[in-house]
Amino acid sequence: MSKVRILWVDDEIDLLKPHILFLQEKGYEVVTSNNGDEGLDLINESNFDIIFLDENMPGISGLETLTQIRNNFPNLPVVMITKNDQEHTMEDAIGSSISDYLIKPVNPNQILLCLKKNLENKRLVSEKTTQAYQQEFRSIGMELSNRLSHTEWKDIYKKLTRWELELEKSDDQSMNDVLLIQKSEANSMFAKFYENNYINWINGKNTDAPVLSHTLFKEKIFPNMDNETPLFVILIDNLRYDQWKMIQPVIEEYYRVQDDDLFYSILPSATQYSRNGIFGGLLPSEIARKYPKLWVDEDDEGTKNQFEGELLTELLKRYGKDIKFNYTKILNIAAGKKYVENLPNIASNKLNVLVYNFVDMLSHARTEMEVIRELADDESAYRSITLSWIKHSPLLEVIKYISELKANLIITTDHGSVKVTNPVKIVGDKNTNTNLRYKFGRALSYSKKDVFEARNPEEIFLPRFNVSTSYVFCRSNDFFAYPNNFHYYVNYYKNTFQHGGISMEEILIPIIFLNPK
Repeated sequence: MSKVRILWVDDEIDLLKPHILFLQEKGYEVVTSNNGDEGLDLINESNFDIIFLDENMPGISGLETLTQIRNNFPNLPVVMITKNDQEHTMEDAIGSSISDYLIKPVNPNQILLCLKKNLENKRLVSEKTTQAYQQEFRSIGMELSNRLSHTEWKDIYKKLTRWELELEKSDDQSMNDVLLIQKSEANSMFAKFYENNYINWINGKNTDAPVLSHTLFKEKIFPNMDNETPLFVILIDNLRYDQWKMIQPVIEEYYRVQDDDLFYSILPSATQYSRNGIFGGLLPSEIARKYPKLWVDEDDEGTKNQFEGELLTELLKRYGKDIKFNYTKILNIAAGKKYVENLPNIASNKLNVLVYNFVDMLSHARTEMEVIRELADDESAYRSITLSWIKHSPLLEVIKYISELKANLIITTDHGSVKVTNPVKIVGDKNTNTNLRYKFGRALSYSKKDVFEARNPEEIFLPRFNVSTSYVFCRSNDFFAYPNNFHYYVNYYKNTFQHGGISMEEILIPIIFLNPK
């Protein structure tokens, strides 16, 4: 590995000889200059890893030198060194994008720490993260060997997500691979846990059931409504927990996170079922029976979630919530901007519910459009696009506005998605639905060991379309593929993000409670 090259520009450079010798003994190469003009010439002529720049020099000043460095070398680390600790001087330097700031007289250890922080930070963080996950790996493995509760599974998923986000900053691909193996093992075990308990949960046979889609308003949202403070509920369609963690710092510019929680999606973990369940406060077959005009079957024409506002109206009535509220669904940027303009008209409502459909569109676009596939090539890139979207979305304007109102905010979703990699063969007739993670029909043929099957739809509160209708669900990273044109089908859909089945990414989904700053 080549030596780190430092350029130190200071009009009193001769007085810094002991510091320079100290750095040279530590293995650094140090080039010196006693004025800004010469320093700029050296930077233009040669490559340096970092610049130490005196703020107060005769001729061209340190700040003027810094401005020219930034114009030509915007990513070159510059450390400003000065005798002047006045606030405006610091602000000028920081505003010019310095990497660090030291006050004279500096000692050798300060300089060494500064170098490590600015040049070796990534390596040191990577090594520390790898060591920490190696220890946590054993701990998570021991936890997975226990009989976990629904709360403990939420904790496991949070831990795995945290390490996924930490390790992606590391250069150690081997540890990322270890994490993927552990996450895959956890997903297999989670599917068994969910399948063993789901029927009892939704049939009320287990008093320790988690919060599910259809109990979300009752258990989590209604208790957070009060008579004084307006409440905004923003549902971002298809938002995974890791995507929430990516956008959290942006939201925290305006809100403080009071509680970072997860709840469980019902089956299928897909918009038509989970989101209607949320706003109806009922399971799918209950909605179809109680409000037949507000339920749209999968083989019917039109949008399957066109009556969410009406279902929410009925839900509020059933729970005696005689309040002024608004429900709005945003499907494009124009509608988002229109909602921003309308905010003053709904600001006084006790409850405002906003459904924002971007992440789901991103998921589908990634499947169907080659350019989006390339932009969101893996999990990390998928998260990155979500972060870029929120920074430039009208939704951020909404959040900023309602924070100024001092309104409370809940951010949630209806389901997540999982990157599918493993095809599972299934055969169905022409009436079988098209979703890759769940299928229903009357003539399904599959290997029972590959799926979670519901031969009796009523048992899991799903509509029965004929007397022989059954449902099957994929687990973990599996996806359904037909034997006809099998290889083409697999190559097209492999490594896309899908939803509707049973995985931690689809089922364990965020509900975040926030208070305005």
